[in-house]
Amino acid sequence: MPTGVAMQDPRRQLFNAAKRILVRDGPNALTSRAVTDQAGCAKGVLHRHFADFDAFLAELVLDRVGRLDALADTLRAAAGTGSVTEHLTGVLIDVFDPVGVAVVSLVISRDELRARLRAAGSTGIPLMGEASALLAAYLTAERDLGRLAPDTDVTVLAPTLLGAAHLLFADREAGPPERAAVRRTVTAVVAGVLRDA
Repeated sequence: MPTGVAMQDPRRQLFNAAKRILVRDGPNALTSRAVTDQAGCAKGVLHRHFADFDAFLAELVLDRVGRLDALADTLRAAAGTGSVTEHLTGVLIDVFDPVGVAVVSLVISRDELRARLRAAGSTGIPLMGEASALLAAYLTAERDLGRLAPDTDVTVLAPTLLGAAHLLFADREAGPPERAAVRRTVTAVVAGVLRDA
């Protein structure tokens, strides 16, 4: 970036650059130089806004975790309406969009990043833990409304759905699965507990 030209929302520009790199090249390609080159700015810009590169990565993941709040609100509002299977299918597709899959890979690949995220309050695998909690809250609401069996263990069902979906989405080379494939997986996982609406 030429001297004297102000960046509009540099944090967002750096996050967007990092997401493009993650999706295109994977977590091993993510370096501070790659991010600032992709954002079209000097390396010092990143260090002016973040203590170090791991702090930047932690904020990137926490930004992604924050996105789950909107999904949680949408899912909570949907409880008792429409198809449980369709709601779950939609939210899993949203969680595991290309950026979500890349962020999970990033978290898994960097010990220091996981440590920082745990210090910030994440549990288990950051992002996956929050997504599991979001699913469990929705499943609890549906169980309370009688659309799932009363003895449904949402603490087991939520991570089961999440893990099964992650396996569908994890192959970066093949691209994301079709919605029908995700729906088939969800249908198989919830078949034993789903009650007719």
